Amino acid sequence: MKIGIISGSHRINSQSMRIACWIEKRLTALALTQRNYTLELATANIPLWDEGLWNGDEKWKGIWGKHSQELISCDSFVFVAPEYGGMVPPALKNFFLLCSNQELAHKPALIVGVSAGRSGSYPIVELRSSGYKNTRICYLPDHMIIRDAEKMFLNDEPRDNFEASDRARLDYFLRVLKEYAKALSTVRASGIIDVKNFPNGL
Repeated sequence: MKIGIISGSHRINSQSMRIACWIEKRLTALALTQRNYTLELATANIPLWDEGLWNGDEKWKGIWGKHSQELISCDSFVFVAPEYGGMVPPALKNFFLLCSNQELAHKPALIVGVSAGRSGSYPIVELRSSGYKNTRICYLPDHMIIRDAEKMFLNDEPRDNFEASDRARLDYFLRVLKEYAKALSTVRASGIIDVKNFPNGL
């Protein structure tokens, strides 16, 4: 089992990346995965999509190829999405444009929203309403929102009952994610998936 963790923030040393690292440690502590792949979009230096990606431009093979292969080998994903002005960060939207019908298709994903305050719901709505058409990603029915993020997941022990509840819920969702990954692997192996004749969704 290999789980990909995508930190969607543009900022260096972001709360999103810190939360992503926490999630990676929890996956290991709970013995839910044999290996992980964590992609920090703030440091990956991935440019905006252009048509060269579709035309086999050598530039894109070097820039995107290694990430694409890592993503293809993942069984499921966690997307850590901060709220930028009530929206998903542009780098994360660009990520979905770069993904074909191979990297994410028919794989489950948990969305984890991050907010410095008491918001954080808009990126959840945006990701659920777009980005899946051609990628065929399958979001879990459940999602997380880490509010007051700067104060959360800082120490071994939770600071209060609110954080203890968030930790328990996150652990539960990660366990559910693994079961979805096992189940959807049978869909991908079924032979019914036809990306040649149906490369794009509607």
